[in-house]
Amino acid sequence: MWIAIAILVVIVLWVVFAYNGLIRKKLKVENAWGQIDVQLQRRFDLIPNLVNVVKGYMDYEKDVLEKVTELRTAWANASSVDEKVDLDNKLTGALKTIMAVSENYPDLKANQSFSELQEELRNTENKISYSRQFYNDSVTMYNTALQVFPTNILASMFHFTSKTLFVVSDDEARNNVKVDFGNK
Repeated sequence: MWIAIAILVVIVLWVVFAYNGLIRKKLKVENAWGQIDVQLQRRFDLIPNLVNVVKGYMDYEKDVLEKVTELRTAWANASSVDEKVDLDNKLTGALKTIMAVSENYPDLKANQSFSELQEELRNTENKISYSRQFYNDSVTMYNTALQVFPTNILASMFHFTSKTLFVVSDDEARNNVKVDFGNK
């Protein structure tokens, strides 16, 4: 009788600790995404200033500036993580193009506001990169806990679902920016 009670107590304690561990990992993933979201929002908040500074100099690149503005509007309307990841990948490519094209405009490069915005964006990009790494690490630990025995049994009983890693899905964002000034 005492052995059965001891086994039952051990099982109950394991369920409590395993469940709480899964909850902690899930909350860590949500917090990590929140950190990315904050940095992405910061970057999107800097965009109107960047566009205003750049548009007076970049007569031939209006389509790039319009694309950045459209992406910012789409960001405000995005509701899912996947949508925001996709928009972030597209914006990263557009911002890389603006920075590369700016090299052809010495007056723009000398503009103090542009330099300050460029530095702010660089700092934000570094924070986003770190936040992505932290998010992916958190997701990996969480997803691993959902799949390893015996917590996988508990995870399926309580309907825990796996999370998606933050990956670059846009092949264009993986490549270096190619700038062609032959159109002028």
